[in-house]
Amino acid sequence: MLTRDGVQLDADVYYPDDEGEFPVLLMRQPYGRAIASTVVYAHPTWYAAHGYIVVIQDVRGRGTSEGVFDLFACEVEDGGDTVNWAATLPGSTGQVGMYGFSYQGMTQLYAAGSCPPALKTICPAMIGYDLYADWAYEGGAFCLQTNLGWAIQLAAETARLKGNEEAYLTLYGAARNPPLPDPVDVRSELLKQLAPDSYYHTWLDHPQRDEYWENLSPGRYLSDVDMPMLHIGGWFDTYMRGTLRFYREMAARSQFPQHLWVGPWAHLPWGRKVGAVDYGAEAANPIDRLQIRWFDQFLKSIDTGLLNEKPVHLFELGSNQWRSLPKFPTAKQQPYFLYSTGLASMSDQEGSLEKTPPTSDAQDVFVHDPWRPVPSVGGHAAFPAGSFNRSAVDCRTDVVTYTTKPLDEDLYLMGEAIAQLYCTADAPSFDLCAVLSEVHPNGSAFNLAQGYLRIDSSPDDATPNFTGPFQIILQPICAQIAKGNALRLSFSAACFPAYAVNPGTGAPPGDSQLIDAQIITLSIYSGSNHPSQVLLPVTGAPLAATLNSVLV
Repeated sequence: MLTRDGVQLDADVYYPDDEGEFPVLLMRQPYGRAIASTVVYAHPTWYAAHGYIVVIQDVRGRGTSEGVFDLFACEVEDGGDTVNWAATLPGSTGQVGMYGFSYQGMTQLYAAGSCPPALKTICPAMIGYDLYADWAYEGGAFCLQTNLGWAIQLAAETARLKGNEEAYLTLYGAARNPPLPDPVDVRSELLKQLAPDSYYHTWLDHPQRDEYWENLSPGRYLSDVDMPMLHIGGWFDTYMRGTLRFYREMAARSQFPQHLWVGPWAHLPWGRKVGAVDYGAEAANPIDRLQIRWFDQFLKSIDTGLLNEKPVHLFELGSNQWRSLPKFPTAKQQPYFLYSTGLASMSDQEGSLEKTPPTSDAQDVFVHDPWRPVPSVGGHAAFPAGSFNRSAVDCRTDVVTYTTKPLDEDLYLMGEAIAQLYCTADAPSFDLCAVLSEVHPNGSAFNLAQGYLRIDSSPDDATPNFTGPFQIILQPICAQIAKGNALRLSFSAACFPAYAVNPGTGAPPGDSQLIDAQIITLSIYSGSNHPSQVLLPVTGAPLAATLNSVLV
């Protein structure tokens, strides 16, 4: 097809082996259309066999499509043009739906923003709705591992398209062993040499929310868009914040059904084993069958029963079952207060979490050394993502831990935990990483959710005096904590390489070096004067957890 400015975009088109007219399912992606997101979805032939014309298109400047690839810059116009073209394909009913995850989820939002009349529904999965806060940065900290890994992947594809074998092989090797010689200076000499036009350094040049991010994010185009949407996320997906943010906005204002499914998955693949945990048969990917029901409902006007079901389906970690809800919950926030002997960084037996407020004050002092930053283990921002036993990390003296007593009964969490921390540091800037884990009687501690925050003093404040409370919003969660297990909240001042290490100078991540990084002494305060706490999204036991009838 030709875009409005005359650029040829190439696509593979799959037809049902049948007579008649069929709706169109469209996916637009930058990785070579033959892949067709089969890392998480069934092959397009499977969708075509269910009575759909399936179009998998290379976006501008990727695959064999013409033009110059400029990250997200042309997706509104190109997306709208493609929908209009797909609607006129031979054998088409003129109705189009879109599906895909990650970049392919984003192209759905951009295409919807151009308001093509033929686009009737979309199924965005694992998206960064706010590109600054949901994708590039978290809590003001640069998401190093995911951003660098993706930039290397895109640069490698560019080298392949140019036939530059040497660059391609170099980038291929770097993708499997990312070069991180300096945990503070996160500019990449490799990308400067082999991909000077990469988005990566542009993102580093914009460490604060500004006009660049406002212009690039899809939200600016969607204020007048309304249609049925199927939102798909994963508890350990790095972009879960964006999926939930977009779902909440649409559910609050839409006149059409907005359904949300969140599995126990990382960004990919979507299966029963995530990290070191096997979540059982119920965690197997149901999305292909679900999407066929969704498209049958809204593109073929077939009553699939979807409209009679609750719109929110969350996989509950621990019980390893799906829960159905009328909306994403606003759970009761149960405070658990930090208690300490002052040695919570020296032993996991010295800090505790209690429901009652403390009457005496305590101070836990720990030291962040940029030479040996606290490593990232699982979670949503690191690779590999998922849940792992992090008990060895919790034993470090630059990690401060607070643990409940073994639970007397099962505890159910659903929503976002929020850590409210009173803290001081002897540097103009520092980071706080909060990790919520489930602790088993044998001492293993498997992470459930994580949050990250970068804290900077005012440039005019020569002697910063941090106190807080600082609020760290953790990744949303749905989990059953079993009776006899405990909950632990761990704090550190780094989580590398998931996030760039804070040098403590106040300089942005693109203008820092390890040699300039400071050793930072931090103090966490607890007690009646500084009631540091974590607000847990406590909910009741499920009335009916399984969704077998839905999944069949």
